Amino acid sequence: MYGENASPNAEHPPDQPLCDPPCQPPPGSTVPAAPTVPVRGTLLVDTSRGDRVGEFQGVAGPYWSLRPVGGGHEWEVEPRSVRPALLMEQLRARTARLNARSRGEVL
Repeated sequence: MYGENASPNAEHPPDQPLCDPPCQPPPGSTVPAAPTVPVRGTLLVDTSRGDRVGEFQGVAGPYWSLRPVGGGHEWEVEPRSVRPALLMEQLRARTARLNARSRGEVL
C-alpha cells in the first residue's frame, strides 16, 4: 500500500484549448479562430513554461495575463499555449497557496 497510488489520476488534458464549441476557423478563412477568453480567476496551465499553473487575469494585446495562484508577478502567454487546469493541478495549486498562507508568506 505504501508508495503506491491507490487511485491514479485518469484525467487527461483536453485536445482543444479552451474552446466551446471547439475552435473552428470561419469558412473560407486561412486564419485559425482564437480560443474563447476565460472568466477572470480561471485556473489555466501554461504549457510553454513547463505546465505552470496560473489564474487568468485578463487580456494584454495578443497575450493572456496569468498570475501564480499563491500570488506573485503576472506573466504573459500566447493563448495557444494555454489549457484548462486538470482537477489534480487545481488542487495542487490551491494547496500550495494555503500552505504558504499558513506560513505567513501570502495574505
